[in-house]
Amino acid sequence: MSMKTLPFTRAALATCMALATLPIGAAAATAAPVAAQAPAPASARSNAAPFAKVGETVITHQDFDAAFAQAARSKFYHGKPPQADIAKLQREVGQSLVDDLLLAREARRRKIAPDAGAVHKVIAGYDERYKDSAQWKLDRPQVVPGLVAKLERDSIIEQLATQVKAVSEPTTAQIEQYYQAHKDKFTSPEQVHLQMILLKVDPSSPQAQWDGARQEAAAIVGRLKKGASFAELAKVHSSDPSAERGGDLGYLHQGMLPEPAQQAVDRMKPGETSEPVAVLEGVAVLRLLERKLPVLNPLAGVRDRARDLYLRGKGDEAWNALLATLRRDNPVTLDESRLLPLAKADDGAAAR
Repeated sequence: MSMKTLPFTRAALATCMALATLPIGAAAATAAPVAAQAPAPASARSNAAPFAKVGETVITHQDFDAAFAQAARSKFYHGKPPQADIAKLQREVGQSLVDDLLLAREARRRKIAPDAGAVHKVIAGYDERYKDSAQWKLDRPQVVPGLVAKLERDSIIEQLATQVKAVSEPTTAQIEQYYQAHKDKFTSPEQVHLQMILLKVDPSSPQAQWDGARQEAAAIVGRLKKGASFAELAKVHSSDPSAERGGDLGYLHQGMLPEPAQQAVDRMKPGETSEPVAVLEGVAVLRLLERKLPVLNPLAGVRDRARDLYLRGKGDEAWNALLATLRRDNPVTLDESRLLPLAKADDGAAAR
């Protein structure tokens, strides 16, 4: 088990404090069975109902808010997301909190114990890293119990996952069946061999400069149609690093070209030259030298990969089956009254 330590900033402290606020719900449920039955603090009791109840264990609204804030910072760091995305993430976080409780309970049922050495190592790492921080020393008594509870929970869930996903080695026949059923995973994508002349234009340039580049590119295309050497014109006119190679880009596969360039190439036959194509960096002229069709690699060359993918897939199936069973067999009461409604979020998305 591993956990990255963060610089001791307000954000890092907030994260640690969020972990420390889970003594009643998700975190404490893994620390000890007794801890999960302790009475909620006054702030949590002020809610009319807990966010979720899994058997006799509760997840408070405070637990959910802390977990959602951390997930939102990771997912939406770039700005305010649409309500539809928020509504979806709210339910993902809620389900994750419930699943963690169920998985931790199952791990304890199987008598899986936390890796105490690994947990101690992480805490010692924090102590060493922040040994000169007065803030860490001040807040450590509040932060560490919740952090330990979370690390212990993560430890037993990780060990449970290792157990569940340890599926049997596939037979030769099973590997062959997997290969036949998933040929797309073993197929080399189409490749195109291209030359390019790029007339560079800064994206913020005025329209007149873009129009001038298009006119220059159209003139180059006219010269190419009359038999001029693409390589020589690339060396003179192109601003791309490939200019010194006569514009040779080598072999590229789907996804490596800007969308406008890819669309142009898709319409071309070997030996043909495109009309000017506007891309982010400027205006390009492309020539398709060769098109290599997708190739299915023989099983003999990808057998190890087929085995690994088979094992990963079967392991994921076993894990998902366990989760489905735990969700089915354990009563869960969920209060979604404070969540954004999915129906309204979906309607808004459709309207856009």
